[in-house]
Amino acid sequence: MPEYTRRSARAIVLDRADRVLLLRSALDPGDPSAGFGWFTPGGGVEPGEDIATTAARELAEEIGLTVPAPTLRWIASTAGPAGFDGGTGYFRDDFLLLRVDRHDVDTSGQTEWERRHYGGHHWWTVPDLHATTEIVYPAGLAALLTDTITGNLPPSPVELPWQP
Repeated sequence: MPEYTRRSARAIVLDRADRVLLLRSALDPGDPSAGFGWFTPGGGVEPGEDIATTAARELAEEIGLTVPAPTLRWIASTAGPAGFDGGTGYFRDDFLLLRVDRHDVDTSGQTEWERRHYGGHHWWTVPDLHATTEIVYPAGLAALLTDTITGNLPPSPVELPWQP
């Protein structure tokens, strides 16, 4: 595996109505003029953590959802060159699926950094994702969700297009 400047684990949280939870955040926290986009909950992998543990920790911090790490299934990845919060290099995001009946988002556990850049949340349907002109990360999320919702989960994680 290459040396990553930043490696992240992100959760694709789908509710029983087949909506995905996305958080609105700065595209580049180091450059407010870059605007905002919609992201799956998640964050940087800490030393000694695996991606499921990271995703579970981030779910608790960012949206107040506590789940055991083994309930998260790795379904996709994306990697490429980018800049983030003043750093540049090679970044990798791994996406893990979690199905929930429903969840009321609770942001009280967010870190100071997360609170500074949090711009709200929304439960999106696949048609919403196809129709929006806003930036949604990762690229290819709508297609991945279409397959996931119909039960056509990939046998191994798929590589999504890189979207710096």
